[in-house]
Amino acid sequence: MTNPENETPVFEMADHHWQSLGKSGAGHKHRYGHGAVVSGPFGQGGAARLAARGALRIGSGLVSIVCRADAVAEHAAQLNAIMVKPYADDAGFQDHLSAIKPQAICIGPNFGLSSASKTLLGQALTLGVPMCIDADAITLLSHTSNPLPEISNRQSVMTPHEGELRRFIPKAFEETSCRVTLAQRAAEKAGCVVLFKGPDTVIAGPDHAPVIVSSAPFQHSSWLATAGSGDVLAGFITGLLARGFDAFDAACIAANLHFRCAEAFGPGLIAEDLPEMLPKLLR
Repeated sequence: MTNPENETPVFEMADHHWQSLGKSGAGHKHRYGHGAVVSGPFGQGGAARLAARGALRIGSGLVSIVCRADAVAEHAAQLNAIMVKPYADDAGFQDHLSAIKPQAICIGPNFGLSSASKTLLGQALTLGVPMCIDADAITLLSHTSNPLPEISNRQSVMTPHEGELRRFIPKAFEETSCRVTLAQRAAEKAGCVVLFKGPDTVIAGPDHAPVIVSSAPFQHSSWLATAGSGDVLAGFITGLLARGFDAFDAACIAANLHFRCAEAFGPGLIAEDLPEMLPKLLR
């Protein structure tokens, strides 16, 4: 099946995709990976909690929120199965993140745009762990002064909406309005998979031909226009990366399930509802 406008293939969930989401009765939690979600400052941790819930629901065996020490109470009051892993000060962030041995890291949801946040992002980028790079992290990577290190693991996914992508590849927007071309340009620059959000979500990678994950088959996808929806999508991707999914497959499956969750819940959807639709879909 192709998109009639530009002949880009449309991704559809096949039997093997559904089968890959299952778990073996012989498995244990460590087999399904540890996803770490880096939280923003005190009072701004809701986005990280939404992402963490998404990662846990999609099957990551362990999920932790990594936060500053002053945010522990905020997170602990609202989490049970998700662990809280505080670091004492910014100087110890990289060692702390490395020590908890995540198989995937999510960074960016309400992370902040301060110079301190930029330093922490730079440290995370050098760890060589697959990452979901979202929201504020994309904006920080777009800064041309004091550029950050390159993304060190190509099995990573960047998840921009249009405004974030404009900041990341501004010259490309002067040359084209084709969303597929823009996603490809971003993937080449980032050196990883790019999921360009929209009603027709475009997924491109430096080593993959682009595909579209379309909202058209899903009646209630417009209800995804709600605060925190993208944070949950980042969590879905992070959970799949932690489980060992290829980054391109993780982005495609997560985007499709995101639309399906909206359809399963229907009107009135808020971000907290999205992870809770996954059990129904997976059954």
